[in-house]
Amino acid sequence: MSTSTEFEAYILDSLKRVGSIKIGRFFGGVGFSCHSLQFAMMMEDRLYFVVDDNTRKIYEAVGMQAFSYATKKGRIQVRRYFEVPEEVIDSPEQLEHWAKEAISIAGKTKKSKSDTVESTQDIVPVDLYSILK
Repeated sequence: MSTSTEFEAYILDSLKRVGSIKIGRFFGGVGFSCHSLQFAMMMEDRLYFVVDDNTRKIYEAVGMQAFSYATKKGRIQVRRYFEVPEEVIDSPEQLEHWAKEAISIAGKTKKSKSDTVESTQDIVPVDLYSILK
């Protein structure tokens, strides 16, 4: 399955204040990058953000699942990416805050061949719990 261009356009429009977002297509999905950091991906009209051990707990607490895919040997979970809650997607302000957190995490956990990464100093982590209240 693939991702609809309408949903992709909605997400890009909602994230325009985050910074310059670049997209890349892969295996029927779309990757989203900012400051040369992939912080999100979209598969089958589901948006996933990069998480760390702390934010993963928040996503799990609101019932979100890790990205997963099927193989001949069963399902594989990619616990680096968790689905973004629908109520966050429906609110451009909340989506912006959650995206900034994901970008910050991607910057801290980036696996790169190069030591040069664009500055993420303007990306301030936010308290995701407070946004959901």
